[in-house]
Amino acid sequence: MAATGSEKQGTKAFYVTTPIYYVNDAPHLGHAYTTVAGDVLTRWHRQRGEKVWYLTGTDEHGQKIMRTAEANGVSPQEWCDKLVEDAWKPLWEHLDIANDDFIRTTEKRHTDRVQEFVQDLYDKGEIYKGGYEGPYCVGCEEYKLPGDLIEAEDGTKLCPVHKKPVEILKEENYFFKLSEYGPKLLEFYEANPGFIQPESARNEVLNFVRQGLQDLSISRSTFDWGIPVPWDEKHVIYVWVDALLNYATAVGYGADQSKFDATFPADVHLVGKDILRFHAIIWPAMLMAQGLPVPGRVAANGWLMVGGEKMSKSNLTGIKPQDLTSHFGVDAYRWYFLRAIAFGQDGSFSWEDFSARYTSELANDFGNLASRVAAMVGKYFGGTLPEAKAAGDAETAVQEGLAKALAEADRKIGEELDFQGGILAIFDFVKQVNGYITEQEPWKVAKDESPQGQARLATILYTAAESLRAMAVLLNPVMPETSQKLWDSLGAEASLGALDGRPVQDAATWGQLPAGVTVTKGAVLFPRLEEPKKA
Repeated sequence: MAATGSEKQGTKAFYVTTPIYYVNDAPHLGHAYTTVAGDVLTRWHRQRGEKVWYLTGTDEHGQKIMRTAEANGVSPQEWCDKLVEDAWKPLWEHLDIANDDFIRTTEKRHTDRVQEFVQDLYDKGEIYKGGYEGPYCVGCEEYKLPGDLIEAEDGTKLCPVHKKPVEILKEENYFFKLSEYGPKLLEFYEANPGFIQPESARNEVLNFVRQGLQDLSISRSTFDWGIPVPWDEKHVIYVWVDALLNYATAVGYGADQSKFDATFPADVHLVGKDILRFHAIIWPAMLMAQGLPVPGRVAANGWLMVGGEKMSKSNLTGIKPQDLTSHFGVDAYRWYFLRAIAFGQDGSFSWEDFSARYTSELANDFGNLASRVAAMVGKYFGGTLPEAKAAGDAETAVQEGLAKALAEADRKIGEELDFQGGILAIFDFVKQVNGYITEQEPWKVAKDESPQGQARLATILYTAAESLRAMAVLLNPVMPETSQKLWDSLGAEASLGALDGRPVQDAATWGQLPAGVTVTKGAVLFPRLEEPKKA
């Protein structure tokens, strides 16, 4: 059973990470998908009252970065600096990502600690010198097993991820004794069945480890853009060993023990399925070798597909998030990908699907509900929220629907990482409240000027407004700007305080919005979409 927010408050932080992203180019929808998912997850846990730490960042070493920088006529460091400051950080700010830290693997706080970690493993006899020859994908920064490769029509061996020819590399490297950790990893997977998600990803990793692991080459000597191996500076540390250690160095490993103890290990590593093995095999093995605790969970999301291809710059299917936010808005963007695609599965993006869901669910179901309720409170009660004095079975059903939505959303988003399921649970409640208003017909009840008729009208509109109050709380992790606008229009800030401080687990406690607050009809939450301009 998961610990509650109050139980976790005095212990370690709920620590969530994204992958650190290669800065060989600007970010696309695939990068943003994982980062938004992590943001929604950590915002949800913050609104549970838990201590939270959310980490993202950039992976800046390796041959791929070096070659990209050379192709652009600048040094690798200049290339990384420009991309991080001009593209990556601004995008996360634009998408309202509330990360607690942004780690760059070229920072001294990282590079020094990586050298210490690797030196410790070397001193313990976990690393030895040897030679290796095999097919290497620069894009993946990884030696490939021959059986993993695909074949082009002309017989050329290709990386299955990038669909580009591999290079045959031969070099003298240092190796980590990964093969010795196969039995320990299998024992750990057996004892912790939820460590790898989804189930299909877990099965893939189990099958791979059962076939027997090879020792891992942890250094490179054919290029120099990386962290030097401390005992042999003719070598640089393999970029994936360097990259994985960010999850430790960013929270104080070797530098701030109290912060490290209060944060590490990660509760959830969010990763793309193409980098699952690094996180589910190599990373826990390295931690076991160092005597450090392993992560709670590695959750692999699927690929975003365009035209049947994985979204990526190399496949020419990379779409900038700004191409969509400029049309649909940031909150709709955050909502759409988690609503439309089940986390852990591949999903196809289309402009038409986004437009249809925006109009149907956001504009018509949710936005129109907020506008109608505010307009009726303004028309019939001068903008002052009336007191509910004539509640009956219909109102009880709404309250029960809210309690169900909260329980389901909290379980699915907060525990299961089923963002789609959690959002659908909340929007089922949105639909229920729309149905309640349609059935109760407050515009007809308003014609009854008797005390009983006016009490009934007041109850209907209070029920609708109080439902909107709960929706603002539950949707705040997904659509923070929209939820704040709704919160303000309900007059909730003055009476209930800041929206970010409202616990999600209390959202279904009925009657929090006090009668007498001023309800205003602000700007439309989800304006009608303009037709996209044709080139």
